[in-house]
Amino acid sequence: MAQLDDSKKLSPAKREHLFEQLCQSSARIGVGLASVEEIDRLNILQATFLAMGRAVENLGVRPDLALVDGNRPPQLSCPVKTVIKGDGKSLSIAAASIIAKVTRDRIMAALAEEFPGYGWERNSGYGSAEHQAALDRLGVTPHHRRSFAPIRALLAD
Repeated sequence: MAQLDDSKKLSPAKREHLFEQLCQSSARIGVGLASVEEIDRLNILQATFLAMGRAVENLGVRPDLALVDGNRPPQLSCPVKTVIKGDGKSLSIAAASIIAKVTRDRIMAALAEEFPGYGWERNSGYGSAEHQAALDRLGVTPHHRRSFAPIRALLAD
């Protein structure tokens, strides 16, 4: 899979293609999620660490080492090595970034069907002008993180 790269540098079609290849390969894949409530309660960094721990547990085996993109090591059930800009330096981290991005995009597309009008299928929930206008027009859903400033501001009004 020489085409593996940082998921942000790949087109959606290329990410989907590589996602399918990774899922069909012999690679172990573990996905971990954190709920909106966990993000609001813990903060985004700690919720990300929680999701990383769940991903490791969902591998089904204990890895010898977890490579983590960035400079802050989470507490996992195995040793951890941080790699700054790791998705451009490590094929394992690049593969994980593709799995994570495609998984998130699919979750957001499903939410877009359940809650039309927010543009989640295009903006993945990020604070685009389209998304902000939808929040003003349609209000906050249970899937919006109340700890984030734009949502807090809307709820305070």
